[in-house]
Amino acid sequence: MQGTQPEHLRQRDARPEFWQLSMRCCQLAGSVDVAFLFIFLILGSPILAWINVVSVAMYIYAYRAFQQRRNQLAVMLIRIEVLVHAGLGTVLIGWESGFHYFLLMFIPALFVSMPTRTAWIYAGWLWAYYVGLDVLMWFIEPLQPISSSALLGVHVFNLTVVFCMFSYLALFYVATVTRAHRKLASMATTDSLTGLFNRRHMIELAEKVLARHQRHPTNLTLMLMDIDHFKQVNDQYGHDMGDRVLQAVSDLLKQSMRDQDFIGRWGGEEFLSILPDTDFSHAGDSAERIRKSVEELELYSDDIRVCITLSIGITQYRADELLSDAIARADVALYESKSAGRNRVEVAVV
Repeated sequence: MQGTQPEHLRQRDARPEFWQLSMRCCQLAGSVDVAFLFIFLILGSPILAWINVVSVAMYIYAYRAFQQRRNQLAVMLIRIEVLVHAGLGTVLIGWESGFHYFLLMFIPALFVSMPTRTAWIYAGWLWAYYVGLDVLMWFIEPLQPISSSALLGVHVFNLTVVFCMFSYLALFYVATVTRAHRKLASMATTDSLTGLFNRRHMIELAEKVLARHQRHPTNLTLMLMDIDHFKQVNDQYGHDMGDRVLQAVSDLLKQSMRDQDFIGRWGGEEFLSILPDTDFSHAGDSAERIRKSVEELELYSDDIRVCITLSIGITQYRADELLSDAIARADVALYESKSAGRNRVEVAVV
């Protein structure tokens, strides 16, 4: 059906960071199994050595499957390898070998890679397998025992590998959560089209600036800007062109601001800038430079240049007044700029 994405494509696009982590874990696990191959050859356990040859081959194939976006196949191979390898290692040389620790690696992976309800079901089966393996080793002796010193070495090696892998997973989860928080914070404060601060965040920033202004009064200027005839641009050239205009103007405004200035999309094609430590003279010069730069922007639609101009209203914040009053005064100056023919800078003197 049209609009329905195949399962393997949906899986390919979901949780890309987790699948990248899985590929790195394939490399790490394969390297560990290569080390095990030589360890068990030295210890005189050819069965376990050959098991690791098969394990390395499975990890290589799983890695290739991840590269080809066949994630379900790769995960199935990894699960089979770990379950069988942990079980055989435990049965052959004993519970004290620590092979059962690798089963615990599945727990966080289950809840990241599948729906919660399904993950709990798989976790239940994993618990049953783990406990069953533990109980089994109470009643049988290892089939291919090794010396106590060698067993201790294998145990420490397995414990170290699992410790390192859990640490790596923890680091991955912390980094992922941190990135998610940053992304959410950015979405909450930034306008998605222009990359400027949104209206709500501009109000929050303005309140902080005004609080500092109350403690240490300085010149504080507000600049309200509006793209002229923006509706005509949308009507004549289409909304895609309108978006390009907004993005181009926004980029220019960001480049024109100082580090201490704040610029945001106030609404539609309107922008608000807060300029701390700025008097009318400097604000007027800055506004005039911005106006000219916007006028000189070159944007084309089907080889036809789209002419863009900007009207600007400026005012200064008056001690102890409401932010809304200062913005309203800037809006009056902006209206006067529009009434006087647009593409102008008007100042509302306090």
